[in-house]
Order: sequence, then C-alpha cells, then structure tokens
Amino acid sequence: MSINQIINNLTEELRNNSTATIMFHQSIGTKLGLNPTDHKCLDVILKNQPITAGRLSELTGLTTGAITGVLDRLEKVGYIIRVKDPQDKRRVIIHLNQEKAEKDILPLFQTFGKELNQLLSSYDEKELQTILNFIKQSNCLLKDFTDKNA
Repeated sequence: MSINQIINNLTEELRNNSTATIMFHQSIGTKLGLNPTDHKCLDVILKNQPITAGRLSELTGLTTGAITGVLDRLEKVGYIIRVKDPQDKRRVIIHLNQEKAEKDILPLFQTFGKELNQLLSSYDEKELQTILNFIKQSNCLLKDFTDKNA
C-alpha cells in the first residue's frame, strides 16, 4: 500500500472515529438526561473546577448566553452547584456535584475504560508514544482551526 493510500485510509478512519465519538457522547448524554454539549461542558467543569461561567465560555468557545443555558440545565438535573463569588458578587463559581457525578457518570465509562486500556496495552511503549503524539498534534490542529474559524 502506498503512503498516499495509507494517508487516505487514515483520514477516512479519523472521520469515522469523530462520528463514533459524537454518537458515543450522544448516547451517554441521553442516559444522563443531557445533550452532548451539556455533557462535554460538564467534563470541562470536572477538569477545571471550581470555574466561573466566563472561564467555561473561554474554554469551550460557547457564548456566555449559551453557557448560561448549559449551566441552567446542568443545575436543574443536579450535576452542578452555583455559588456567588465572595470577593465579587457579580461572579458565580461553578462546582461539580461530585457525589451525583460519581454515582451517575462513572459507571457509564467503566466498561469502556477497561476495554480501551486492553486495546492500548496491545501496543509497545514506542507505539504508544507515537499514538500520543499524534493525538496531541491532532487536538492542537482542531483547536487552532476552530479558533481561526469561530
């Protein structure tokens, strides 16, 4: 197989992976009573908590108005708690409801996580480093493209 054929096949599989990832998160979101955007915003909150609505807007690229809707929906189903910033009453700090997240979300990812670890364990250290570098560079490319076209 030529290098061009391999690149074409890899590009096609990346498209398939993107679609499968979106459908995966749609399924998880549905089980949690969330849409995919709310679900992924919850993930950003988890990784960056405590966080302000403004910072969440910056990290996701969503408008502050869209973030307000996301936070309203996440609060309604009990995944976040909003607390007024004691230093600046105009700001709201968002905290994850850790207990609810662990109860509802972690079980949905446990089987997938085990299977993914099995898959990754089939590669040697050098292959894993190559995969890691590729994923990091792909993520940077996606972010840069998004930022330029937002």
